[in-house]
Amino acid sequence: MATESRDYGREAVDRHRETRGKVSIAPKIKVETLDDLSIAYTPGVATVCMTIAGDKSESFQLTNRANTIAVVTDGSAVLGLGNIGAEAAMPVMEGKSVLFKSLAGVDAIPICLANQSIDSIIETVRNLAPSFGGINLEDIAAPGCFAIEDALQNLGIPVFHDDQHGTAIAVLAGVINACLVTGRKIQDAKFVFAGAGAGGIASTKLLQDFGATHVTLVDSTGIISRDRTDLTPIKASMLDSTNPDNISGGMAEALRGADVFIGLAAADTVSAEMVSSMAKDSVVFAMANPIPEIWPDVAAAAGAAVVGTGRSDFPNQINNSLVFPGVFRGALDSHSTKITTEMKLAAAEGLAAMVKEPTPGNVIPWSLDREVAQTVAKAVAGAA
Repeated sequence: MATESRDYGREAVDRHRETRGKVSIAPKIKVETLDDLSIAYTPGVATVCMTIAGDKSESFQLTNRANTIAVVTDGSAVLGLGNIGAEAAMPVMEGKSVLFKSLAGVDAIPICLANQSIDSIIETVRNLAPSFGGINLEDIAAPGCFAIEDALQNLGIPVFHDDQHGTAIAVLAGVINACLVTGRKIQDAKFVFAGAGAGGIASTKLLQDFGATHVTLVDSTGIISRDRTDLTPIKASMLDSTNPDNISGGMAEALRGADVFIGLAAADTVSAEMVSSMAKDSVVFAMANPIPEIWPDVAAAAGAAVVGTGRSDFPNQINNSLVFPGVFRGALDSHSTKITTEMKLAAAEGLAAMVKEPTPGNVIPWSLDREVAQTVAKAVAGAA
């Protein structure tokens, strides 16, 4: 088990208190003379306004809209902390905004809503849309997140729920290289997911779009099977393409003979014995944060050939920060109105290809590699 030599939580509180958050707004135009004021504000700005009134698409050229993302949450599913509310979600949204700017040059505004009604969130985002070039939905609980994202696909700007698709793209990129390392073909591998929420369902769908044919989902109650009578509509719909053998039981039964485990659920839910029961040279991505489903050293000792986590203090960090800055950079640069499946697949393949010679300890790029966002952006724009 890992031991932290520094108290990052206390250091984070101290740093945030010192700086009063992580983001600020900087002007692009200097206002130092009366002429400057007349151009940046009144009277000159009136002509800019009327130009946009005559053609709304000019808002992408005459304002910062084309390079501005709204990071929107209702605080209902923040990290692994749960429903902690809008105010408590702000540090995460500011963190996303910092990564947008520092990794991809995208300006991002955190917007934390004090309302968790699906209809209200949809209406609010629709009303906010004219100010932004894209919407990054974040930390909104399932199943509401699915309905919200689906309802906003006709805004005319890209809307992307990062907990779904950022996770899915990072997972697929890691899986592509892990299968290369272990000599597997994705279409032949047996996948098991711990977690059937936003990330688990979106990752399953993207893996299937890439060719996976054998996926089993496990939630907190057990394997999602046709014998269950307690499934939500979205989980029940996944049975059309998952659990082809209709196995029942819990995680132990699901992992027996499996090739790849992808954990997007809860801490300490997978044992060494379960990993030992998997296929030879298995792949284990235990991504629960901050405590994984199984610690990397335990999984490796039990027979896993490739192990990844969501943490930054172990090899193979499978993290959304590898994805969302570049995805939006590419979508904005290509003037895309949606982020399509083809764009997501291109992002995953581009991300995976950055690792020229994958090894058990290196199946995905480093999160702070400055070339990642550029590579993902180019792949996304090329597929747009």
